Amino acid sequence: MKKLMTLISVLALTAGTAMAEDIKVGVSPGEHAEIMEEVAKVAKPMGLDIKVIEFSDYVVPNQALADGDIEANSFQHKPYLDNQIKDRGFKLVPVGTTITTPMGLYSNKVKSPADLKDGDTVGIPNDPTNGGRALLVLQDFGLIKLADGTGLTPTVLDVTENPKNLKFQELDAAQLPRSLADLDAAMINTNYAIAAGLNPKTDTIAMEKADNPYVNIIVVREGDETAPWVKTLVSAYHSDEVKKFIEDKYHGTVLTSW
Repeated sequence: MKKLMTLISVLALTAGTAMAEDIKVGVSPGEHAEIMEEVAKVAKPMGLDIKVIEFSDYVVPNQALADGDIEANSFQHKPYLDNQIKDRGFKLVPVGTTITTPMGLYSNKVKSPADLKDGDTVGIPNDPTNGGRALLVLQDFGLIKLADGTGLTPTVLDVTENPKNLKFQELDAAQLPRSLADLDAAMINTNYAIAAGLNPKTDTIAMEKADNPYVNIIVVREGDETAPWVKTLVSAYHSDEVKKFIEDKYHGTVLTSW
């Protein structure tokens, strides 16, 4: 009987310990990292300990998740994830939406898109999804026209009209803020702009429309989507505390999806 009671006590202790989950979440620098740190504070009393892991580019976080080095990531929108799954065969799934960060056009040389001159060079991200997004935004600004039917991933080869003969320099998204001095303008993702000390609200010369298909997501490996810790992670992210943090810190340059 004594042995049975001891076994029951051990099992109870083990079960209690299992309720406290430790996970690693991959993020990109800037607002994704800052917000996840706040999410970690909210999640801790809920029994979820989150270690935030920053990655300097957009490629590694999905590979790290697929390899099991992290349990989730929060840095990308669904068009990017879909493209990564298509190209790399990752078994990854979105489990919740997070924020929308409109892409901005930045320049140290001109004050508006209309001020760009014939032959000027515009930097865009070199990954297919964000590069395509940049071109679509430049089309919205009236600078170029793209071929019909390219969807969300046009390339520079799909530019059918380019009245200013703009040149496009494709660079790693994280390098674009540092390359502004060598470019006439650049389409920069908000997280890298913030990380580089740029203010998306005051330093852009034009901003992407808020109603766009690029809402960001939390992603996990297939098979983990029903795990209790996933529900806790999403609940913590969608908390009133995190929403207030985003509204107070970013003043409308980062928009919540809930």
